[in-house]
Amino acid sequence: MKEELKITGHRPFPLPDKPWVMEQIWNDVLFAHWPVPAEIMEKHIPSKLTLDTYNGTAWVGAVPFWISKMRVRGLPTLPIMKSMNELNVRTYVEYAGIKGVYFFSLDADNFLAVTGARMLYFLPYMNAKMQVSRSEGQINYESRRSQSPSENGQFKADYKPISSPFNSKPGTLDEWLTERYCLWVTKGEKVYRGDIHHTKWQLHEASCTIHQNTLASFLPRKHFKGEPIVHYSPEKHAYFWPLIKVSSP
Repeated sequence: MKEELKITGHRPFPLPDKPWVMEQIWNDVLFAHWPVPAEIMEKHIPSKLTLDTYNGTAWVGAVPFWISKMRVRGLPTLPIMKSMNELNVRTYVEYAGIKGVYFFSLDADNFLAVTGARMLYFLPYMNAKMQVSRSEGQINYESRRSQSPSENGQFKADYKPISSPFNSKPGTLDEWLTERYCLWVTKGEKVYRGDIHHTKWQLHEASCTIHQNTLASFLPRKHFKGEPIVHYSPEKHAYFWPLIKVSSP
């Protein structure tokens, strides 16, 4: 068994009893989060799911990163699938008492991966033109959605760590925003869960300048006027399990 899969004490629920199906390494991860009134956010999540809040407030997050060593279990790392850039927009939900992530969108620049994720995970992946570079310790991240009106689906930011690494403390907002080990997705009246595993996030405080952000256009822009809460993590090895249906009409 891989070493990461032996470390489970930080998880809020056990690992699935079936084998994982994919592994990825996430690099230069930025968590940028803005508070949103719960009554606003509730309008944009499926009725089958329950909005998860922290002290009564919902949060929307933009999470850019780049992926290396993307591999399906039992297969070698294929050159066409080896790496890609990804940027997701998310909030937090629960179902049957299990907390997880709900994705509004996931932009990526690997057509094959986008197509596969839409088919197998029912996730709202979208093709995008993306560029990631690094200069003097700063990550420069730019994404423009391919099939979108020019004013939507754009993101451009510069960010870098500014503190020593730390692990979030139990019960804090830092932990609540980052330590999530499943995703929830609906298709029609059916609810599905996708399990994810990685070790606890090693976070840094970060500085971040967002030059452009029209990703969550479904929310009133006033909710993005303030400075986001930001965290940075240099790398995380993650494992994925197939979706399981947990409800049906």
